[in-house]
Amino acid sequence: MQPVASCGELPPTMNRYPLVVSVLAAVVSLAGAAEPAPVALFDGKSLAGWTNPYSHGKAEVVDGEIQLTSEKKFFLMTEKSFGDFIFEGEVHLPEGTANSGFLFRARVAPGEVTGYQAEVDGDPKRGWSGGLYDEGHRQWFISPKKEDPASVTAFTERAKGVFKRNDWNSYRITCKGSSIQIQVNGVTLTDITDDRDKSGPIGIQHHGEKGATYRFRNLRITELK
Repeated sequence: MQPVASCGELPPTMNRYPLVVSVLAAVVSLAGAAEPAPVALFDGKSLAGWTNPYSHGKAEVVDGEIQLTSEKKFFLMTEKSFGDFIFEGEVHLPEGTANSGFLFRARVAPGEVTGYQAEVDGDPKRGWSGGLYDEGHRQWFISPKKEDPASVTAFTERAKGVFKRNDWNSYRITCKGSSIQIQVNGVTLTDITDDRDKSGPIGIQHHGEKGATYRFRNLRITELK
């Protein structure tokens, strides 16, 4: 009769297969590991934790959304900085001419915000939503690289049909070290490495169209160790 293993022990036959034992141990370890929990950046009721570094621009909470209005471009920023993280958020552009973005690892000074921006492009002909723009610095330097026709063509091909112009769109931005990934509606559109900025606040943008309201909701972050 095969001896019965006591609790916490492997049956004797399993000891003959060290690779199987290692795989099983890894599975058990992963199953027991606690995953980082996402934290809401917006509580759906107030602008607690957010700040406007400009002297213009209006931000208010309406029906569980952050709504931005302005006659000039501005960014509403988190008070806290983040380094390595997974950010998730939804955006709804106004009709007509519109452009927005989610800033991350940004640099903030009174009246000025610079840094990485996940593009929210309201121009259906261009269709660069999910691209990486460097606000105030290198601009379209990599995804796509504006001066490189092949880069632009490759980006527009993979982004085709992903962004929903008159609907909510979900963004997921993952930063780990120098790795930066941007997903729109579950599709990866930017996946690059760059080490200009390692940490900074998260921001949402109003592009400055008079009378236009930009809407944001379900903003949350998972900090990575």
